[in-house]
Amino acid sequence: METTENDLKEVVRQKYSEIALQDKDTNLSSCCGSGCCSTEVYNIMTDDYTGLGGYNPEADLGLGCGLPTQFAKIKKGDVVIDLGSGAGNDCFVALSETGETGKVIGIDFTEAMINKARANAEKLNFNNVEFRQGDIEKMPVTANVADVIVSNCVLNLVPNKDAVFKEIFRVLKSGGHFSISDVVLVGALPEALRKDAEMYAGCVSGAIQKEVYLELINSNGFKNISIQKEKAIVIPDDILSNYLDSEEMAGYKSGKTGIFSITVYAEKPVEAKTCCGPDCCS
Repeated sequence: METTENDLKEVVRQKYSEIALQDKDTNLSSCCGSGCCSTEVYNIMTDDYTGLGGYNPEADLGLGCGLPTQFAKIKKGDVVIDLGSGAGNDCFVALSETGETGKVIGIDFTEAMINKARANAEKLNFNNVEFRQGDIEKMPVTANVADVIVSNCVLNLVPNKDAVFKEIFRVLKSGGHFSISDVVLVGALPEALRKDAEMYAGCVSGAIQKEVYLELINSNGFKNISIQKEKAIVIPDDILSNYLDSEEMAGYKSGKTGIFSITVYAEKPVEAKTCCGPDCCS
């Protein structure tokens, strides 16, 4: 039976609700990021946030694959939107950049994550950050409001990535930009990995080809597209062995297929001003 987009989204919702409701120590002890047995895929790709301003350990669930806020060129007073904001980690880092005169909006479709992020913001006494529940393919935000959009290992969880980039374009101000960390592929992922819903929730099988990903950005009207950071992702053997036999594993590790974390930057073009009166074009 074919897995539908709604099925995949429900898998993600359930899995990330579980992660939000458990404490961080429990979460890390079940993930490969902890250095124990690699029974899950959620923390394979995470980067170290501890050196960044605004970092709050309670908001870091170890679910990212990059540091988009580090490259996002956020200025004082900017309006920043974080797609898939989780417990608020990237939002709080962005808030340290945009300051009291700016604003940060986190969007997540998991109620448990929204509640956790709001509780963290309340503890930290942040008044210029808010969290809205909704799909990033149809953001609960009006057009042309964001100076900067960031996202960390979230678009690969969304089946319709083209819809997300269309929404990013709509929501960004003229001349605004995004910095997004995500997982992409080079070469064909083995079918067993590609189809497994649990691996989808762990970001790996939800990834698309790197060239397709970049073309989606280009075809949606963005300019000055650049890769700010790229690193190879290695899936531990004990995870691979759940999906591949020894021959398939050897073929997968031969180097023909690669999984990469990339941080991509792009800008929405500055809109040309239209002349609407006898004197405005003088």
